[in-house]
Amino acid sequence: MSPTVFIYGKYRFYFNSREECRMHVHIQSPDGEAKFWLEPLVALVENYGLRPSELKEIQKVIEERNHEIIKAWKRHFISKR
Repeated sequence: MSPTVFIYGKYRFYFNSREECRMHVHIQSPDGEAKFWLEPLVALVENYGLRPSELKEIQKVIEERNHEIIKAWKRHFISKR
C-alpha cells in the first residue's frame, strides 16, 4: 500500500507502507522518482531521473509542508502498529 499524501503539480508525494521506520517521503513524476528524509533535516536519499532543479523545488515543497507530511506519516504508520 502506498498512500498519497498530496499532489503538487506533476509530483506525487507518497509513503511506502512496507519500508524502513525512519520518517521519509517518496516523490514520483513522469520524469523520475526521489526519496527524502524528513528528520532531523529534509535531505535527499535517492534520486532516479529527476534534474537538480526539480529536486530543489521538491525539497522546498517538503520543507514548506513538513508538518503536514509528518502528521500524515504518524497517522498512517502509528495506526498500522
